[in-house]
Amino acid sequence: MAAQENINTAEFVKKRRASLISAIFLMATSAIGPGFITQTATFTVTLGAAFAFGILASIVIDFVVQQNIWRVVTLTKMHSSDIANIAIPGSGYLLAVLIIFGGFIFNIGNIAGAGLGLNAMVGLDPKWGGLISAILAIYIFSSRKASSFIDRLMIGLGLVMIGLTLFVAIVSDPPVGEALRQSVLPDTVDFAMITTIVGGTVGGYICYAGAHRLLDKGTVGVENIHVISSAATKGIITVGLMRYILFLAILGVVASGVTIDISGQAANPASQAFQAAAGNVGLRIFGLILWAAGLTSVIGAAYTSMSFLTAFKKSITPRQRDIATIIFIAISLAIYLLMGTAPAALLVFAGGFNGLILPIGLTIFVYIGWKRADLMPGYRYPRWLLWSGLITCVLTWYMAVMSVEAIFNYLK
Repeated sequence: MAAQENINTAEFVKKRRASLISAIFLMATSAIGPGFITQTATFTVTLGAAFAFGILASIVIDFVVQQNIWRVVTLTKMHSSDIANIAIPGSGYLLAVLIIFGGFIFNIGNIAGAGLGLNAMVGLDPKWGGLISAILAIYIFSSRKASSFIDRLMIGLGLVMIGLTLFVAIVSDPPVGEALRQSVLPDTVDFAMITTIVGGTVGGYICYAGAHRLLDKGTVGVENIHVISSAATKGIITVGLMRYILFLAILGVVASGVTIDISGQAANPASQAFQAAAGNVGLRIFGLILWAAGLTSVIGAAYTSMSFLTAFKKSITPRQRDIATIIFIAISLAIYLLMGTAPAALLVFAGGFNGLILPIGLTIFVYIGWKRADLMPGYRYPRWLLWSGLITCVLTWYMAVMSVEAIFNYLK
């Protein structure tokens, strides 16, 4: 009997660990998408080492946002839109519409990014690259083993992206000391760029990806809150390292005096930076990184956006959601193939738009933490997290309002 209990306990721990790892990498790979790569390259060329402050700000905001959202979702054992509707009637529908629309815009950019990645890696036309990548994502969701396949793919490609970017960062020899100084004492602060990078790495669907994955995997409840909180922190550290490594890789090229074009319709600043750092090998490495980022973000955006369908249909089955996800990707692909917008501009806009969505969702969740303790029975919400959430709400609202005009002026 005792032996059987030990086996059951071991299986439970193994299953919980697997769900936590899958949530970490789903969140991390969603945050490290083509939008973030393009935004980081564009803003590093514009601000230089001063953009390190924007990276640090995004990590701090990410920590507060993820800790609050992961906590509320897993304690209430409900999807975000359902929680919002109970706490503030009607707000869940608004949140769902904004997340799905924002994820849709992002997904067009993710497919564009995957296409650019295959173009840089093997010279394939970006339209064909986007088509192939989207079809691969559709194939994954059409599989009966989609859930386990997604977990393995996210972990594998996430590790590849980090490893290859680290290699290029070492080769480019960036001014690390200057970057660290300007992380806290920047020469320039640009709220529009900070909002855009926050939107590209925290905003929109991204901050809900890991929490909804844990919910679907059944890792919920007060009994799991400590490991959930730890997993959220590990995910944020993973994303933070990737952000700084990518920033340093591009900064090294910029600091060396290489001119990078960020204004042309076909400009791909990150590609130029990687090629300048490591020649044709760097270009191929960039292609693989961007393709991996694009594919994982297509999957993450589609999966998370469609998890908000519960706001409109409570009884949706996992298979029905997979079918909706496939349709979501297919429509995103069709629009990408038909549109003429420059991919780099689209990726920057997607981050900016999702940055505007962020304060709406965060405000709802902070309100739940303050006023709806009844939705989380048996748990005392940490006051430090509520106060930091409130401060972050004010900050993100301010950044969103101040940056609207600047973002659209930048994209003209």
